[in-house]
Amino acid sequence: MKKGLTLIEFLAVVGIIFLLLALTFPNFRFFQRETDLNNSAEEIVETLRLAQNKTLASENASQWGVSFETTSQPQQFTLFKGSSFSSRDPSFDQVHQLPKSVEIYEIDLWGGKEVVFEKVSGEASSTLPSGKVSIRLKDQPEKTRTIYIEKSGLINQTSLSSPSEENRLKDSRHVHFDYSRQISTSTESLILTFTSEASTVVQEIKISENLKNGQIYWEGEIEEGGKIQKLKIHTHRLNDPLTGTQFCIHRDRRYNDSALEVDLSGDPAPTPDLIKYTSEGQTTKGNSIYVSEPIWQ
Repeated sequence: MKKGLTLIEFLAVVGIIFLLLALTFPNFRFFQRETDLNNSAEEIVETLRLAQNKTLASENASQWGVSFETTSQPQQFTLFKGSSFSSRDPSFDQVHQLPKSVEIYEIDLWGGKEVVFEKVSGEASSTLPSGKVSIRLKDQPEKTRTIYIEKSGLINQTSLSSPSEENRLKDSRHVHFDYSRQISTSTESLILTFTSEASTVVQEIKISENLKNGQIYWEGEIEEGGKIQKLKIHTHRLNDPLTGTQFCIHRDRRYNDSALEVDLSGDPAPTPDLIKYTSEGQTTKGNSIYVSEPIWQ
């Protein structure tokens, strides 16, 4: 004679089911976030290739491009018609929103936030070898994907013009650091102080006069001690409400042999506010409470 489950047995079965669900749910969420990250990277690649193909086909007799936006929530990227995002025809915009679990943490597109392709050749409109856009999981920032856009027009998640992260030699020629205070772009300046045994030269860079596509962008040559010092400073993020500002400095020792201090005029900290370089290229974090440790790229 068959007997039904007793109440105790039924509760035990239900308890086991809930336990199994509790154990598997975090893993499910992990795989879901990984899927979000992978799908987002693929969607960016596909959108870039679509812009390139539309340009090559001279669709609507125009160039096409993709612009990336980090200030919106969720973050997004837009396929647009035109030679630049600012001069585009908004009626052709195709907006793609990233999942809430994914964020853009670095945009290195030749000082801007957009890619436009050239007619006939399909090349990226740039004089530099490559650009890149990097995304990551918000709650697992070590989980990243990077999309590379070569000057030649090749688009991939593997860089053809740069070695892998594991094999690439990192040094102070290319440095990133974060800054958490809101910067007044209309009134503040970057102050560069070059020092050698021969002399000291101070250069003021007004931010309001050095903005490009919503980012700080300055590149120039400064004479100090009878020698030319070449430097490029720009931002990948500027006054982002969540992640603040990320500075990027390119200082190649082949063209720089003076010590350098970089300050921000609106920061109350003693000099240097942001970063200090020795003449040999060693870097030291600035004195500001808003600045992070410099990271060699």
